[in-house]
Amino acid sequence: MGKIAVTLQQALAQRAREGTRGSTAARPLAQGAGWDVADMLCTFGPRDQPFEERHGGVCIAMVVAGSFGYRVAAGRELLTPGALLLGNNGDCFECGHRHGAGDRCIAFRYAPAYFERLAADAGMSNGNLNFRGARVPSLRSLSPLIARACAGASEVGEPVWDELAVELAVATLDATGALTRAAQPASAAAWSRVAQTVRLIDDAPGAPHTLASLAAAAGLSEFYFLRTFQRVTGVTPHQYLLRARLRAAALRLHDGSAKIVDVALDCGFNDLSNFNHAFRAEFASSPRTWRARGRARRA
Repeated sequence: MGKIAVTLQQALAQRAREGTRGSTAARPLAQGAGWDVADMLCTFGPRDQPFEERHGGVCIAMVVAGSFGYRVAAGRELLTPGALLLGNNGDCFECGHRHGAGDRCIAFRYAPAYFERLAADAGMSNGNLNFRGARVPSLRSLSPLIARACAGASEVGEPVWDELAVELAVATLDATGALTRAAQPASAAAWSRVAQTVRLIDDAPGAPHTLASLAAAAGLSEFYFLRTFQRVTGVTPHQYLLRARLRAAALRLHDGSAKIVDVALDCGFNDLSNFNHAFRAEFASSPRTWRARGRARRA
């Protein structure tokens, strides 16, 4: 979380230099059908009055830098890095920075109907979706999810927000003890649908596939599709799609003369720097060097 913390300190230093009031700023990161995620930066400090707001959806926010007090009807908690802030749809909440200035959170917000569907698919047997507490403390099981979110917010590699939104919701329900029954095992038909989806990806790796579109093509909910795909293939849908795109790009670079940026765009990459980073990680070579080696072999 180093870069995240540095950004917060820079914002606090700028406030001190300019003598401005504390504020909160939201930077949208991604959104899908039923969810969105934003990078929330707060520069309020001990001299600022706590502020009250209302949750417009089910909220699960990863605290990634700083600390603050958080109060809802369920209680009052100190939120620290690695913890999750929990918010029920429509609940009023208050945040304060009595003991130190500033914080930064990566906040996921879910439409109630979408969250309810995820909860049911994950194994929640009762209909009460309201969190009974205000916080999930820093847990080992949550660390990989938080690290991936921080990398995405810092634009290191290609973030996979749609998968993270599903995984975070299920992990939070599990950590709060809300999953009172085991999720149903995947059927043979579901496995077959995932196998067909693999062919769909391989036939058109450059298409704008998302977790939602692939799940819809398989006729499964996003939760079941994500879980079943990983069980069948050993990787997540995004991991499989990324490697399919990289393989397609490698073949085009080896056999053709198109510009590297055109190859990247045609294979589904929206950013050349992300493409170069992913290609080097996969093939231990830059795209330019890979092409040169291919030409040398054919000479």
